[in-house]
Amino acid sequence: MGSVWMAVSGAAAGAGGAMLLGRVPRGVRVPVPACAVMVAALWAVVGERAVGGLPVWWWPVPLVLGWAGVLLSGTDLIARRLPDALTLPAYPVVAVLLAVAAVGAGSTGLPARAAAGAVLWAGGYAAVRLVAPGALGGGDVKLAGSLGALTAATSWPGLLLAILAASVLTAAAAAPARLLGYRDVPHGPAMLAAAFVVVLHPPV
Repeated sequence: MGSVWMAVSGAAAGAGGAMLLGRVPRGVRVPVPACAVMVAALWAVVGERAVGGLPVWWWPVPLVLGWAGVLLSGTDLIARRLPDALTLPAYPVVAVLLAVAAVGAGSTGLPARAAAGAVLWAGGYAAVRLVAPGALGGGDVKLAGSLGALTAATSWPGLLLAILAASVLTAAAAAPARLLGYRDVPHGPAMLAAAFVVVLHPPV
C-alpha cells in the first residue's frame, strides 16, 4: 500500500517538475505524462524498499534523486544539455539530505566520505573533459559532483559501481544510437540511473 501512495505522489511530483522545468531560465519542455509515469515508477520502487527496511532518514535521498533524475534525463535526451537550474541547486540540496542522513545514521564519517566522493567523481570527469572536450559536457561534470557525494555516502564500492556502470551504460547505448542516426549519446541519463540504483541501499 505504501508503494501505491508513493507512486501517486511521484506522478504529481513528476508532472509538476516537468511543467516547472519549461518555465525556468533556459529550461526545456519535457513530456509531462512521461515524467509523471517515470517518477511514479521510481517512487514506487522506493516505497517497496521502504517496506523492506530502508531507514526513514534515507528515504529523501532516492526520492529526490528519482525526481531530479527523470527531469535531468529528459532534458539531456531532448536538448543534449543538463541545465544549471537543476545541477547547481543540487549541491546545497544534497548537503542538506546528507546532513540529515548523517544524524539519522549516527555517522560522523558520512559527510567526509560524501565530500571526497564529490571531488573524486567531478574531478575525474573534469580531467577527462580537459583532455578530450568532446567526451563529456560541462553539465556532466557539474552533475558528477552531487552524484559522487550521494553514492560515496552509501559506501566507497557504491561510488565505484556508479562510475563504472554509468560508463558501461553509455557505451552500450552508443551502437544502437548510431544505427538510428544519432552521432552522440548523452551521458547524463546513465549517470543518474547508476546513481539511483546505488542510493536504493543506505549507508554502510
